[in-house]
Amino acid sequence: MTIKKLIILIAFLFLPMWGGQVGFVCASVSFRGAWIATVANIDWPSAEAVGNTQKQQSEMLFLLDSLHSIGINAIIFQVRPTADALYYSEYEPVSHWLTGKQGVWNTDVQMVNGKCPNGKCYDPLQWTIEQAHKRGMEVHVWLNPYRVNLATTDTSMICSDHIWRKYRDWFWEYNKQWYFDPGLEQTREWICTIVQDIITRYDVQAIHMDDYFYPYPSGKLPLPDEATFAKYPRGFTDIKDWRRDNVNLAIKAISETIRECRTDVQFGISPFGVWRNASVDSTGSKTQAGITNYDDLYADIRLWIKEGWIDYVLPQLYWEIGKKAADYEVLAHWWANEVRGTRCKLYIGMAPYRLIESSNPQILKSSNPSPWATGNEIKRQMDLNRTIPEITGECFYSARPLLRNPRGVCDSIKATYKTDDFALPWE
Repeated sequence: MTIKKLIILIAFLFLPMWGGQVGFVCASVSFRGAWIATVANIDWPSAEAVGNTQKQQSEMLFLLDSLHSIGINAIIFQVRPTADALYYSEYEPVSHWLTGKQGVWNTDVQMVNGKCPNGKCYDPLQWTIEQAHKRGMEVHVWLNPYRVNLATTDTSMICSDHIWRKYRDWFWEYNKQWYFDPGLEQTREWICTIVQDIITRYDVQAIHMDDYFYPYPSGKLPLPDEATFAKYPRGFTDIKDWRRDNVNLAIKAISETIRECRTDVQFGISPFGVWRNASVDSTGSKTQAGITNYDDLYADIRLWIKEGWIDYVLPQLYWEIGKKAADYEVLAHWWANEVRGTRCKLYIGMAPYRLIESSNPQILKSSNPSPWATGNEIKRQMDLNRTIPEITGECFYSARPLLRNPRGVCDSIKATYKTDDFALPWE
């Protein structure tokens, strides 16, 4: 037995100490999720709760109870927004969106040298897992693989022991943001180390990543990776094919890491909603998206599904039914066709944040108001989903906009889930 495998085995044996209920299984057979975004304090914690453990716990309980009450049975909880941590990590510093200063824990948790004495301190991830599981809800931990900071936060906030300060040659800057260089083996190894650390210490049900792989293009600004390509081409002559292979290698390595450590943890990806337009690839969708996964983000989701590297795909279909450039209905059927005959499950990412209340002046001024302003577009989409057998779940972005109940969407969700043929969390 290798040292790595021995470490994994020992960690897993002690998982009950760290992760509460081992082998937690949600009562429902269908996935009903909501994203809880922590980057920039979008959903949790609020700006007022930064550095305040009691207020953070109160806010999380509100989110969990409210989501549970409408039938949500899983949360996708962002715990690594910018190579930082909303949990105890020996590898990356605690997030400033949790405590106010990266690398410095809340003063009210009585940390000693960055560690929790006697295991009595507040670990946000562990505490959230326990609370979610009490409510029959799965916890999928959401990691961003490459991002180090946002364009709105300068590098002065990055703490002294961050990996970015130790190994600057692992990173490059693009459009005022720093990223791990996807072309380096060290990057893939680091991401796998983070994944292994989480799944061997916490009772999570999935590792989740969204659409942020290579950065979204900024006009004609070129990616600064030509030097890496020249140094490590791995037989590629086309830099775009090489970039896609960089991400493929990372996804495959993460998948293997998860399966080597724990067979009960899933690996899910929530990509941008369009893989490729049919105008450039006959097997793509009949869309006119200005950006696509394959050509711009270098994420070949289709390959990951085919190879069985991911357990579920959750495309972000944040457009309305009938939209000319990206029709929700066209895309729902396209993704259903892609998973048909594979082991990969299909859930749909939906956008209640786009719903506009009827009191909004935009409705009164516009001669051709958006479908998001004139009806409950989410309800229309949920009804459509139930006509496509391959769609076995839904997820809503994000928790706080959803719970404001725009255009009665929470009532619609609860009513729909009550009529679905599966066990609801409150039953």
